[in-house]
Amino acid sequence: MNETHVPPDPTMTMPIDSRPRIKDGGQALLKWLGTMRDEQPVWRDVFGIFHVFRHTSVQRVMSDYAMFSSDINRLRPGGDPFSAGSLMLTDPPEHRKLRKLISQAFTPKMSSDMVPRIAELTTALLDEIDEDEFDLVEKIAHPLPVMVIAELLGIPIHDRELFRTWADRLVALHVEDPRDIEIGRMVGQAMREMGEYVLTHVRERRTRPQDDLVSRLVAAEVDGDRLTDAEIVNSACLLLLAGQITSTMALGNAFLCFRDAPGVESAVRADRELIAPAFEEVLRLRPPLTQAARLPTADVEIDGTPIPAGSMVINWLLSANYDERQFPDPYRLDPGRQPNRQYAFGHGIHFCLGAPLARVEGKVALELVFDRFEQVEIDPDAELSYYEDPMFGVKSLPVRVKRAPR
Repeated sequence: MNETHVPPDPTMTMPIDSRPRIKDGGQALLKWLGTMRDEQPVWRDVFGIFHVFRHTSVQRVMSDYAMFSSDINRLRPGGDPFSAGSLMLTDPPEHRKLRKLISQAFTPKMSSDMVPRIAELTTALLDEIDEDEFDLVEKIAHPLPVMVIAELLGIPIHDRELFRTWADRLVALHVEDPRDIEIGRMVGQAMREMGEYVLTHVRERRTRPQDDLVSRLVAAEVDGDRLTDAEIVNSACLLLLAGQITSTMALGNAFLCFRDAPGVESAVRADRELIAPAFEEVLRLRPPLTQAARLPTADVEIDGTPIPAGSMVINWLLSANYDERQFPDPYRLDPGRQPNRQYAFGHGIHFCLGAPLARVEGKVALELVFDRFEQVEIDPDAELSYYEDPMFGVKSLPVRVKRAPR
């Protein structure tokens, strides 16, 4: 691959500040993305990074792993010390080997088998809520996914405040230029303590295996290949972080979507078969992650724009999910939408392994929240605080509830 950075061309750029930040819940950002889909479907920013906005183009980039590499550490000499074993940052054939090994341990059946335990954990969290005004993220949306993935991995649930501290460090990292060589060092510092913590559990499972995901990752074997300690640690760290950051956002985002779609929550409450397709629409409208980065391995053209090999390409998953060319009336939450080719969990060989678990958690949690509270209203007087790109969710969600008769 040609690793030479192409200097920005002023005639092809717009000021980076032209991209709205997520301060209003995303309305300005969504409007900007709509304009870009129509008027500039591929945009080169002041850093020389190419942004892709249309559904068909995002699908093309995410599907063609030979032309578009996921190993973005090629742009960062020294790389990221926590990239070993990361399905997000590897290409075939290494990615194929890793995915086979990790899939052998982390199966969709494991997620479905967790339904009774997810219900038990959700019920316990709901039982702790004795007030009618509370923060839905703090009380349910944040702790539940962390507890579920920690229990799956075999890591003590009571350490979840540690997990939150580590996740908050990563969330706090903000860089203007994603190609910055300092990113690897910053990520390494933020994750070092977490990695050392998980490594103690990996080493323990090598001598005393248990019935948990870490033990299964240790034991996984395909054609004589096994995962190294570093690969297991990084896979486990990724699952813990995904459980906290992305799955946490999904439940809060569901109630934001219900607030903005009058009548839908009532319909879903009345027909619980609509929970799963409604949650799929929530993932389309408010995907926890807005973007996915790739590097073209050769010169390529997208929507009429030439892109040199080795440039960074940002695929806007959020924009693809609102593309009018794919989704009629895209701003409407429609539980009956078929097909629903949304990209909240990515696409192609890098489709998120945790998607089945996230969907199970969302369905179980929503059903039990509906059972416990006959009304959930976001506090209209609360000033909501949102995460910034590449995340798309609310940090806290003050609600007022009316309890269902018991």
